[in-house]
Amino acid sequence: MKCKDINIRDPFVLSENGKYYMYGTRAKNFGVNVGGVDVYVSSDLETWSEPVEVFDSAAFGLNGGVNWAPEVHKYNGGYYMFITFTQKNGLRGTYVLKADSPEGPFTPHSDGAVTPDGWECLDGTLYVEDGTPYLVFCHEHTQITDGTVCFIELSADLTRSVGEPVTLFCGSSPYYIEEAPPDGHYVTDGPFMFKTENGTLLMLWSTFIHSRYAECLVRFEGGSIKNPFGHLAPLIDDDGGHGMLFKAGDKLFLTFHTPNRTDYERPRFVEVCDKGNTLEIK
Repeated sequence: MKCKDINIRDPFVLSENGKYYMYGTRAKNFGVNVGGVDVYVSSDLETWSEPVEVFDSAAFGLNGGVNWAPEVHKYNGGYYMFITFTQKNGLRGTYVLKADSPEGPFTPHSDGAVTPDGWECLDGTLYVEDGTPYLVFCHEHTQITDGTVCFIELSADLTRSVGEPVTLFCGSSPYYIEEAPPDGHYVTDGPFMFKTENGTLLMLWSTFIHSRYAECLVRFEGGSIKNPFGHLAPLIDDDGGHGMLFKAGDKLFLTFHTPNRTDYERPRFVEVCDKGNTLEIK
């Protein structure tokens, strides 16, 4: 399969053992009861295997709503999937699944959602700082109107969150958000943490700028998520977003989905340049 043949949202690539494993939100019937998660495997980022199911959400009673934004991170020798499901209380939350291989099968690992109780959340990603795991996630605009990006500490075994959530910023706060969306809701989506070669900590996240999906960038001072930060110029503002970064040999790639229209979403790969204190698309 080629990328043009793959209809997914929120692509996430794990590079392991000379292969690339791509996961994403099943885009057909996006939003409701899509049934689980697939992996596509490639050796060159151009030709991909047919999708192979790595998690059957219905088999574990987790297909009652969204199955969104699966990410697979290698942590302490295991493979952990962070994915958003609709909980029994009707609110979205990020769960942690586990497998012994990038090809699954994955099974539930966390004690339910690791996002805060009573919050509608999505798009949790793993970030480890000084040996401590954190979940970086979004508090949904559907509950609070002006969505936010937050983080919370996780237990060492990734089964639960510990401590209190910290809010970093809201969707209306970046300098380039010059007008309120038509419905008054400010979206925050898809955070992803990345350290540059000189140790600068950056975060990707997505929102809408002039009603078009965009890939945005934040830079933290001193290499820590607990330090002050600033918003940099968006990387993409023409209807692409929910991206992440990965290395392929000595090259750094950004993958994201575009366009942001149901049934038309495709994964895209662009090479980016690590400039030390920021990123640039080549």
